[in-house]
Amino acid sequence: MKIFVYMGSLSCVGLYWFELDTIYLSLFFYFLALIGFWSSLVFYNSYLPDIAYPKQQDRASARGFSYGYIGSVLLLLVNLAMVMKPDLFGIQGSANEASITAMKYSFISVGIWWALFSQYSFYFLPKSNHEVKVTKDVFWNGYKELRSVWNQLKQITQLKRFLPAFFLYSMALQTVMLVAAYFGEEEISWANSSEKTVGLIVSILLIQIVAIFGAILTARASERFGNIPVLVAINLIWVVLCVIAYYTRTPLQFYSVAGFVGLVMGGLQSLSRSTYSKMIPETLDTTSFFSFYDVTEKIGIVIGMVCFGLIDHISGSMRNGILFFILFFVFGVLMLLRIPKLKEASPES
Repeated sequence: MKIFVYMGSLSCVGLYWFELDTIYLSLFFYFLALIGFWSSLVFYNSYLPDIAYPKQQDRASARGFSYGYIGSVLLLLVNLAMVMKPDLFGIQGSANEASITAMKYSFISVGIWWALFSQYSFYFLPKSNHEVKVTKDVFWNGYKELRSVWNQLKQITQLKRFLPAFFLYSMALQTVMLVAAYFGEEEISWANSSEKTVGLIVSILLIQIVAIFGAILTARASERFGNIPVLVAINLIWVVLCVIAYYTRTPLQFYSVAGFVGLVMGGLQSLSRSTYSKMIPETLDTTSFFSFYDVTEKIGIVIGMVCFGLIDHISGSMRNGILFFILFFVFGVLMLLRIPKLKEASPES
């Protein structure tokens, strides 16, 4: 995890030189930053069974997402202030030059923030449960471990049914999250470009802030009603939101939808992770199990974006793409209903 975190962190700092003259080097840094981010999350997620008992994992997962949203909001506010008021931070030059310089400094701040706050996790997280020597067979051994996990997954009914369900609704969830700002820019009737810029910034902040409470509320709900029923309910809420988004045209309507999106976004992400964590068997190799979880999510993002792009191109409207994702949420619900009920666990089990 350290290798990928530092790779991502340094690559973010490297984006300071993101210019047209260095476009290929810049894209290389961007590519490495994405690898560092997504790969480090595999190991980060896999620690959940190691740091919390099954009964505690919903709250632990929700707290992790909540802290992440809080951190992103704080740093985003600082970076926005730098870009919009660069003179307050001692950044000189014309208005446009100063803003661009502030954007470059923002990349550096993200890289430092990433590496700095990771130190807390590196210090307190459990150390490796066995000695590992990196040899020339590391890739082949990794393949053999994944194949072993795949064979185990096929024998566990809960996991065998949960992963396809997660794939379907995560495909829709992640795609909607990625295109939300683009949808707001193109489909909402803003009075002018200034209102549009401010509106999109406000909506992004609103989603992140509300997601904090969404993750916490969902964890509380799962303790009372169970993980699968709550996941089903959240997916049904997403279906309603997609329908509402299809008819959303004014800034006020867009803010309202953004608020509800944040509420169910944080809840669906955090509860999906803890639900999967409860389903995996007792093992020392939780990372291999979570690699399937993360690969499922990433493949869903790729397919979801392709579907959205094709529908947008063919129909000429992003609204039809948003409406199309109702199918994935509905099929996700149907597959969730086929999962056997999770066994209740005592706090020490």
